[in-house]
Amino acid sequence: MPTPEQLLQNNKTWANQREQKSPGFFDRLSGQQKPKYMWIGCSDSRVPANEIVGLDPGEIFVHRNIANQVHHTDLNCLSGVQYAVDVLKVEHIIVTGHYDCGGVEAAITSQHFGIVDNWIRGIRDNFHQHYDDLKDLSPQEMSDRMTELNVIKQVENLSHTRIIQSAWEKGRPLSIHGWVYRLGTGLIHNLQVSRHAAGDIAPVFRSVPRL
Repeated sequence: MPTPEQLLQNNKTWANQREQKSPGFFDRLSGQQKPKYMWIGCSDSRVPANEIVGLDPGEIFVHRNIANQVHHTDLNCLSGVQYAVDVLKVEHIIVTGHYDCGGVEAAITSQHFGIVDNWIRGIRDNFHQHYDDLKDLSPQEMSDRMTELNVIKQVENLSHTRIIQSAWEKGRPLSIHGWVYRLGTGLIHNLQVSRHAAGDIAPVFRSVPRL
């Protein structure tokens, strides 16, 4: 395992190589960022957002947390979303989970792990809601499907926020997508649950003009 000092040396090597490959790269990067994408992903170190979709730094705005959650009480996530939508004017927000996610695995067991139990409580509730459809699956199949259901739920949660609703009401081009990454292949599975406008969600979550 490299030491912190070696990491700093690695940084110098990387910066030199990057500049040689693309002269002026860091001057351009230090300018105003104008990404078209926001990525909400898991904190897992094996899922580097820009690398697995072939984008350079500055081309994707990233928020990560355990099991790629969008909680309506999480000001960290919501502040990032609002900045991405209102300031950066991103056009796509991609919620990306990954198979064999430790947060999902923890949520579907009967064990308890401390404070993280509060964070993954929504996944556990989601698991309970779908248990009849999951109970006859193998452990791997159950984990994979629950990972997908978790992403679908977070796409739903995100689309219900006032941040997203306000953008759609203003006619902004903004889409929300749900993907799952497989560590063993490096490939992304599109869950085909994209939402593009207020009409894609239940009426109860939309704004209704006052009489």
